[in-house]
Amino acid sequence: MIFSWLRNPSFLYLLTALLGIFMGYLGIPGVHFAASTISEIFINLLKLISLPLIFLSIVSTASGMENIHELKFLGKRLIKYTLLTTLIAATIALGLFLLVDPVKGVQIPVESSPVAAGTFSGYASFLKQLIPSNIVQPFSENSVIGVLFIAMLLSLATLSLPSEKRKVLHTFFAALYSAVMKVTRWIIKLMPIAIWAFVVLFIKDLQGGNLQISSLALYLSCVVGANLIQALIVLPLLLKMKGCSPFKVFKGMLPALSVAFFSKSSSAALPMAMQCAEGNVKVSRKVAGFSLPLCTTINMNACAAFILITVLFVSTSHGAVYSLPGMALWILIATIAAVGNAGVPMGCYFIASAFLATMNVPLNILGVILPFYALIDMLESAINVWSDSCVTVMLDKDLQKETVQLITEQPV
Repeated sequence: MIFSWLRNPSFLYLLTALLGIFMGYLGIPGVHFAASTISEIFINLLKLISLPLIFLSIVSTASGMENIHELKFLGKRLIKYTLLTTLIAATIALGLFLLVDPVKGVQIPVESSPVAAGTFSGYASFLKQLIPSNIVQPFSENSVIGVLFIAMLLSLATLSLPSEKRKVLHTFFAALYSAVMKVTRWIIKLMPIAIWAFVVLFIKDLQGGNLQISSLALYLSCVVGANLIQALIVLPLLLKMKGCSPFKVFKGMLPALSVAFFSKSSSAALPMAMQCAEGNVKVSRKVAGFSLPLCTTINMNACAAFILITVLFVSTSHGAVYSLPGMALWILIATIAAVGNAGVPMGCYFIASAFLATMNVPLNILGVILPFYALIDMLESAINVWSDSCVTVMLDKDLQKETVQLITEQPV
């Protein structure tokens, strides 16, 4: 029984977090040195794969889509609803972050936690970083904005290529992405040791008065609150606007939402989601088969909210200062990152940590968040599938109206 618990990642995370709390409160200098060394090594490993992970996740996703001109009605509407709901989710997250202000002016001194210069300045600085002078520069300088620009530019170019060339590129980028994900899984196996180090350093900062437990609680309330507003208010309103009953759709999709919640994976819930959409909600097979697999890949409402709130919370806790336009730009960045994120357990968490690692932000607080993320991940996965379901139902409704319109316009 004990050995089976030790093989459970959630149990290991909790155990190492508790051990970190205990040893952190002991205040032994040697322990602090060991924790600092381990955390630096782990952050270096994250930096090693963070930018390739962000770049390849976006390009491999885009190159796997059909030609943008061939998508026609279904593709255009699907992309429209996906981007709309994800942008709304990120906007709500930013609004709630500004309203709650989880950091509350309590910041870890900048001199002890250096943040990359220029990363958090206004639009002028972002524009300078946006267009690199060569393709290697963003990767060598850890410029997240530059990498996103190259990824989106290459994605659009790939979509415009003939089918056979696009498939070759998709195979290439998908294989590279799989290799990077394999390395990522190896790094994740080191997570319990990293959590111990992060928690020890977090307790050190806590004892120094640099951070308050209340800030962490407010952060968690921001993440959960933004997700619940999206799931319980925004998405039902969009369904209502299309003349659909949110309650009937939710009831029909409940088995798929349950699978997503307990598996913490929207990809694992895909077969059940397709079955529920066709059998319970009466979505056409054509729409369900087209929309749900694609939505599982690119429609990540909860992920966008988590990335935005987490990056802003952790970075501002370490002394970063954002202008309002700079914060607003993170709505777009979080949306693009969420679109490229894989629907797998801890996908959002790892993307957020990748952003923070490339920005030279210490990940001590992120390590403390991880034990809570097990529950957040369950909620996010269910909300992502709920959003996929709503987009699919709205798409089916649009197709029905388009079909009726075409029939009525045909000459008798």
